[in-house]
Amino acid sequence: MIIPKMQSWKNLQTGALQHCVSSLDWLAKRRGRMPEQPAHLETGERGEEAAFFFLRRSGFTIVARRWNDGPSPGDLDLIAWHEDMLCFIEVKTRTTLGMAPAQAAVDQNKRKILRRLAGQYMRQLPGDDRPETRFDIVTVYELAGKPREVRLIAGAFGWSERSVREYSN
Repeated sequence: MIIPKMQSWKNLQTGALQHCVSSLDWLAKRRGRMPEQPAHLETGERGEEAAFFFLRRSGFTIVARRWNDGPSPGDLDLIAWHEDMLCFIEVKTRTTLGMAPAQAAVDQNKRKILRRLAGQYMRQLPGDDRPETRFDIVTVYELAGKPREVRLIAGAFGWSERSVREYSN
């Protein structure tokens, strides 16, 4: 018997978990157990779920989903550790190819909101030492007749603008 590498085993487990969650979501919707919501919100939730599992397979440890600090507008879609880096992740999902790429929706105003929320999150962390941080964007394209495409743009922007690196599945 060949024993798979640890990462391969974790990816297999993550894939099985993703399939199970998707199946339960489908079943709950079919049985009327999920509240109806506009199509764009359902698309966004599917994208966040796809991003969550993509990041897990990529070695991220997710510590929060849809984090918000009280009545302030906006939320942080995902907060995760990637090795020693704390990442604030915005997910953008598209079902069509428009004129602009999905990440273009993270405009100056959205970046300002995300920076404010990240600052609030950082202030609640215990201790005086602050971890290294970065702002990432995950784009999810669900195009009819094509496999889902998920892409990580690590360091898409920062506390001040900086370089961009891309990783795809």
